Amino acid sequence: MIRFKDLCEQGLVRGKRVFIRADLNVPLDAQGKITEDTRIRASLPCIQMALKAGAAVMVTSHLGRPSEGALTAQDSLHVVAQKISELLGTSVPLITDWVEGVTVKIGEVVLLENCRVNVGEKKNSPALAQKIAALCDIYVNDAFGTAHRAEATTYGVAEYAHTACAGPLLSAEIDAITQALANPKRPLAAIVAGSKVSTKLSILDSLAAKVDQLIVGGGIANTFLLAKGLPIGKSLAEPALLEQAVCVMNAMKDRGAEVPLPSDVVVAKSFDANAIATIKDIKNVQADDLILDIGPETSHRLAAQLAQAGTIVWNGPVGVFEFEAFSKGTEVIAHAIANSKAFTIAGGGDTLAAIAKYGIDKDISYISTGGGAFLEMLEGKTLPAIEILLKRANS
Repeated sequence: MIRFKDLCEQGLVRGKRVFIRADLNVPLDAQGKITEDTRIRASLPCIQMALKAGAAVMVTSHLGRPSEGALTAQDSLHVVAQKISELLGTSVPLITDWVEGVTVKIGEVVLLENCRVNVGEKKNSPALAQKIAALCDIYVNDAFGTAHRAEATTYGVAEYAHTACAGPLLSAEIDAITQALANPKRPLAAIVAGSKVSTKLSILDSLAAKVDQLIVGGGIANTFLLAKGLPIGKSLAEPALLEQAVCVMNAMKDRGAEVPLPSDVVVAKSFDANAIATIKDIKNVQADDLILDIGPETSHRLAAQLAQAGTIVWNGPVGVFEFEAFSKGTEVIAHAIANSKAFTIAGGGDTLAAIAKYGIDKDISYISTGGGAFLEMLEGKTLPAIEILLKRANS
């Protein structure tokens, strides 16, 4: 795969028009203000690299789920342009209706309006991809968060651009996940948490064949507890997937590995930030209890096990950490990961929020900006956006 960094170091970028597909899909509040800017900050090195190399720079991204052909104020990258301008210390104009042509000078950077507004983007229209490819000399994909989607700006442009390469963020993601799974330092521990087993069943199956310890949390853990015949009250779970949960546990057991389940939990009678939190042994969970966090004994047992790991992969908080009374389990696990001597990699929106809440971003070896893409790579899939870059490099 061609890497943008190598092109810059070889002097092949000077005087060129560079088109960067970034992932600037940041969360916004009801007033349209950015609430968390990790993805924007993660995209800056590629932009700065292009400017330093003497290029004319175009950057685009999607934001939200706009309807093709209909740009609304809430789908506009206007606030993103303001934030990038602030962080770069230079004016970054926002360009609309850019597919037919863009004016940008060497040493300048412009932001191209929400690419998913363009008709044909999501279906990877060859006509659209060819028009965009004609805008540039070098296409750079630095949007790992969308690498699992074959769209015009993530796949099609890479087919038709004169040169197609991977940006520093995309390259770093590939390197980090490869280090974590292809050649990990053992023991290899994975934490997979979320509301539903069904959304992460394939990743659980895949990791069960690779990891030494598979920690499950949230609604996923409830389904595993139910599969072991333990009471979960009225907690979120998927009874239809008990057999799959048993298969995952058996696969781990057959390899001499384990799925360590909670021995104590924090329960409430209702899903509410102000609900009374009660710590219970897992066997004492009542029919009207909701499990909203792992208990202190479980938290510290898992933390002790993580301290012995050589590699840790983290996707998802183990409890409802947004509610203070049910945040302790995730906090203990987060600090255990941060304090570990292991190579640690974390990804997923809720995981990023937990990392920000506990201020441990500098203590994680690598923080992935991807959600679905992160999970699919952990699963061992070749992502479309990476596949086309590999194909172009070998053509």
